[in-house]
Amino acid sequence: MRAIKRLKENNQPIANGRIESPVEERQYYYGPRTKVVPRWTSPTEIFHLIIGAVLVMAVGLSWVVGEALFFSPEAIFLFVSEGPLIALSLTLVFMSIFILHELAHKVTAKHYGLWAEFRLTLLGVLITVVSIFSPIKLVSPGAVIIAGEADRRIVGKTAVAGPLTNIMLSALFSASSFLVPAPLYAIVIWGAMLSAVVSVFNLIPFSVLDGTKIFWWNKWVWAASFSVSLIMTIAVFQFLFF
Repeated sequence: MRAIKRLKENNQPIANGRIESPVEERQYYYGPRTKVVPRWTSPTEIFHLIIGAVLVMAVGLSWVVGEALFFSPEAIFLFVSEGPLIALSLTLVFMSIFILHELAHKVTAKHYGLWAEFRLTLLGVLITVVSIFSPIKLVSPGAVIIAGEADRRIVGKTAVAGPLTNIMLSALFSASSFLVPAPLYAIVIWGAMLSAVVSVFNLIPFSVLDGTKIFWWNKWVWAASFSVSLIMTIAVFQFLFF
């Protein structure tokens, strides 16, 4: 451990506790070792994205139906009168919040010349499938896998791209709530709430969440993004329920 600490202090790149070939100051190999190719996507990624999107839509649909049947009289009326359209719209919003978050990571990583593709994970798929039938909804069928030479700045910027996308989506949905007619109002306000919640959750500096990488890169950036995300979440919840 002391040897690794001295290497870090001397800004020498390390991976798995051993010295890597010198490339740039404070660089390391990020993610699984794979050949970096210039392509944007692959048939494997498209397949994984489709399965992930279907699973997320299924969770969203189960959540919409549960809300309509058990919690909100207004939602029941909308569900009966314009049910299919409302359900489909809310489900698509639910899916877009997840997909755009992951694509933001991918676009940023590709910008820095890294390999980045979405992949399902067995545990994530199982959790998402259970969420379809559970009152507690956890949506995480997979994530964008990133690989290549990167430093803290690149890792942090790639990580923060997802939550920032959700913050912008929440702001966009919130602003749209003042302009859309009544049936669409429910859709955009729930979209604002869900996007804000996804943002604040991912910014928690714990385990593999985005917040850990951002906090490791720049604590001020993490504090600012987490504060904005938390304030927006509280504001949307108050606007929705009070």
